[in-house]
Amino acid sequence: MKYLKYEYENQIAMIKINRPEVLNALNIGLIKELDSLLERVGNEEGARALIIAGEGNNFAAGADIAEMMGMNPAEARKFVFNNVYSKIEALPIPAFAAVRGFALGGGLELTLACDFRIFSTDAKVGLPEVKLGIMPGAGGTQRLPKLIGLGRAREMIYFGNIINAEIASAWGLCQWVVDGDPVEYAKSLVHKLLDKSPRGIEDAKKAINYGIDKDLNSGIIFEVNVWAELYSTSDQKEGMKAFQEKRKPQFTGK
Repeated sequence: MKYLKYEYENQIAMIKINRPEVLNALNIGLIKELDSLLERVGNEEGARALIIAGEGNNFAAGADIAEMMGMNPAEARKFVFNNVYSKIEALPIPAFAAVRGFALGGGLELTLACDFRIFSTDAKVGLPEVKLGIMPGAGGTQRLPKLIGLGRAREMIYFGNIINAEIASAWGLCQWVVDGDPVEYAKSLVHKLLDKSPRGIEDAKKAINYGIDKDLNSGIIFEVNVWAELYSTSDQKEGMKAFQEKRKPQFTGK
């Protein structure tokens, strides 16, 4: 890997964006590497979570403008990161974005594809594309309104404002703001998941992702079907048996 670092340890997959000399700006080579690594993460047996972070003091200060300047519309369509970002959303395990410093444009959009966002107190985030004569093109206009509401999303996108961690937290853009290393905090959260049912979490994520764009009744029907199917799993049998026996369950994800 030229632009990313990958490690897998203690059931946690870790991807670090490794272009600190350009504030971890995202280029097409990096996105291709990310695509490949996400396939690997999906095949890691026993993986319980993915953490995405940036090397150095920043998460990712947007897409690499040098690559974008001379593109025509057809080339721009090939440059978009949506298919890769959607793979993060579709992973069966929770994904955590651990953000220090800048997460701008495509960098912030990368975090929006994750289940959880943890910001350090020095985080600065925004979608400033309108200042470049374009607009967010990696899911920002779609995921951000669902997360923080239409009015605040319009404010961030139309004005291109960069906000700090305190405002981001108040708006619901991140779940946690931490003084220390957000990666270590993410790991501590994953450890709290390890005694939960892997299959239960996987199916809960599946139901949430399905229902977010559907009407309530369709979502509830889907939820009931997924919920009922869990009664054919070993995790359900073990979880309820352990509860009755007042002991810690030994889940297998099956």
